[in-house]
Amino acid sequence: MATHVKRAFKFRFYPTDVQAAELSRTFGCVRKVYNMALAARTEAWALRQERINYNATSAMLTAWKKTEELAYLNDVSSVPLQQTVRHLQGAFTNFFARRAKYPRFKSRKRSRSSAEYTTSGFRFRAGKLTLAKMSEPLDIVWSRPLPEAASPSTVTVSQDAAGRWFVSLLVEDPAVQPLPASGRAVGIDAGLDHLLTLSTGEKIANPRHERRDRARLARAQRDLARKAKGDGANRVKARRKVAKVYARIADRRRDHLHKLTTRLVRENQTLVIEDLAVRNLLRNGKLSRAISDAAWSEFRSMLEYKAQWYGRDVIAVDRWFPSSKLCSNCGALRDKMPLSVRTWRCGCGTAHDRDVNAAKNLLAAGLAVSACGAGVRPQRESSRTGQSVMKQESPRREP
Repeated sequence: MATHVKRAFKFRFYPTDVQAAELSRTFGCVRKVYNMALAARTEAWALRQERINYNATSAMLTAWKKTEELAYLNDVSSVPLQQTVRHLQGAFTNFFARRAKYPRFKSRKRSRSSAEYTTSGFRFRAGKLTLAKMSEPLDIVWSRPLPEAASPSTVTVSQDAAGRWFVSLLVEDPAVQPLPASGRAVGIDAGLDHLLTLSTGEKIANPRHERRDRARLARAQRDLARKAKGDGANRVKARRKVAKVYARIADRRRDHLHKLTTRLVRENQTLVIEDLAVRNLLRNGKLSRAISDAAWSEFRSMLEYKAQWYGRDVIAVDRWFPSSKLCSNCGALRDKMPLSVRTWRCGCGTAHDRDVNAAKNLLAAGLAVSACGAGVRPQRESSRTGQSVMKQESPRREP
């Protein structure tokens, strides 16, 4: 049988009071088990240099349930508790592989409230989803159809800071198939004046979602700041209003990026982007707000997994490649190119739009890497890490 891409379908639902109380208890127990397991593994290594694996952590969970102090863990489904132990194991695996930082404790106020159920923890029949420990199915708003004869392998229930409830069903989607091969390739330069500039000359406007709701957000935050500190009802309501504004901004941004990345992947076989260090760029106090709103990292993540779905190629060019200072016509490299310079003329007579020229250079460098595997960083006097595949006509300095 052919293996299809597993895809998560996320829907909003409206729980009853009983269901909401049950899920809230489950979220709290999941958070408690995760933090206790993380503390136990950290303490074992710090005191005894002992590395505890998943099996030992799972045995600890069984022992915790038998104690009088933690007997309430038996009141919720055991499946989400077991899954959170697996998630912690995955976090440690990523840490030891140097793909992530050391796992952090979950906070009641700041961490995402969620619980994951495997097939033994839910029942999905005739379009009705019923979770363990519940007698009634969830009231789900089916905003889009699931694949025909879909059978979820996992179900994740979550609640965001705005108080909205979501359920995500992981199913195989036979509709996701590699697209017919296309000879089109495009270079993509990310920016702030324009969200994206393509090597074809097309410029995609930056919607600036956060700026559109900045006045509403500031008003909600002022109301929150006037409320007394603590967990009072008025402060909770004010905090919920702030979260709703942020959710509105994030939803619009995510929707725009989904439409944009889907279009780019469908139209092009090869997509060349720049390997931006967004975390470092956010240290710029003047631009950090605009950079966060542009969501370059989210754009890249969407582009990469959709390209994998549909048989496309994404090439990331080294962040030090001087795409803006390089003439895409003759290959001459300018010494400086301040951000204030948006158009410039090369010595060869070619007039350049800064962003379009950068996108063209990214495309050329990415195709060269794809063809011969050469580096994309020009050879410098102080750095011999690689030699550019682009022609450099600027004179080289003598040592």
